Amino acid sequence: MDRAAFRSHFPVTGHWAFLDHAAVAPLPDVAVAALHEYGASLAANGIAAVRDWTHRVREVRELARRLVNAPSADDVFFVPSTTHGIGVIAEGFPWRSGDNVVFPADEYPANQYPWLNLAGRGVEARRVPTRAGRVLPDDLRAAVDGRTRLLAVSAVQFATGFRADLDALGELCRERGVFFFVDAIQALGAFPIDVQRSPIDALAADGHKWMLGPEGAGFGYVRREWVDRLHPIGVGAFSVARPLEFSTIDFTLKPHAGRWEGGALNVPGITAFGASLELLLNAGVPALQARVLELTDYLSEKATAAGWDVYSSRRPGEASGIVSLTVPGVPAEAVVAACRAAGVIVNARAGRVRVSPHGYNNEGEIDRFVAAVRGMTKDQ
Repeated sequence: MDRAAFRSHFPVTGHWAFLDHAAVAPLPDVAVAALHEYGASLAANGIAAVRDWTHRVREVRELARRLVNAPSADDVFFVPSTTHGIGVIAEGFPWRSGDNVVFPADEYPANQYPWLNLAGRGVEARRVPTRAGRVLPDDLRAAVDGRTRLLAVSAVQFATGFRADLDALGELCRERGVFFFVDAIQALGAFPIDVQRSPIDALAADGHKWMLGPEGAGFGYVRREWVDRLHPIGVGAFSVARPLEFSTIDFTLKPHAGRWEGGALNVPGITAFGASLELLLNAGVPALQARVLELTDYLSEKATAAGWDVYSSRRPGEASGIVSLTVPGVPAEAVVAACRAAGVIVNARAGRVRVSPHGYNNEGEIDRFVAAVRGMTKDQ
């Protein structure tokens, strides 16, 4: 990866040391240009340009397929949020009263509430405690029994940065006949996920974090063998096999994930999202992973040397782009505010400071963060 060339696509570097990609990432210039291009085309042509943008949606679907190595672009469907993608599975799954779903207790709310919402259908939600922020496969295994139908987990935990072993969890699900769902929003774009290598049955992720796209444009994946076993939700004119024959009612659903795209898509968002995906794929996600881990290792070393407590696991295979830390005696929100005043963007989650650099960041920006925190602690 040409680091300088990759970094040149991020205007945010001219104003901020932006270290908060686990929240809402800044757009690269290519995504901004794509939004302008779409707007100009729509203003000048209206529906006369629809074929151009339909073609672009197909191209972006293929980019999303490549990112997760799905067997076909038809296994991918666009979503306006990770929550929507989770809902496709939670509401469409063939539950029976007495079933249960297993997930870590510290999951982001979007990967808890849809499962908790199933109580009225007789489905038990089993929240498995984590251990110092770590999600242990053996703990999840112990919670699975003969009525467990689904295991849901984030690829990376939003508050601690713990990265799950998706291969091991997928194998656990295969052994026990359990559907494996992954909330991938805190990994995709910075860490590879391969749905053919890891036995993942479905995943979902909005594009506005590590995939560097605008909010409201992301994608989901469903393994083809499950398409007809899930009850389709959000069905509309574009869910059917002959979507453009508006005067013919033929309720034959598409035989793939496209059935979950019932209505008009967020075409401008998808267009910009595609530009960001192209940038990431051209840089190479494995190279981005290596760079992100370099930066988080550097940050963790600096933080430890300063006497701060790094909560996130730094074990091989468990570290991610998120470093959760505490500054003794200083509230996390105060650290965030002081950093903002110093031109550094970080965040706070679960009472700790959360720092999340991407592959275009550099050590100098980590140093700015460290200096900003040291500056505030000297004043106290």
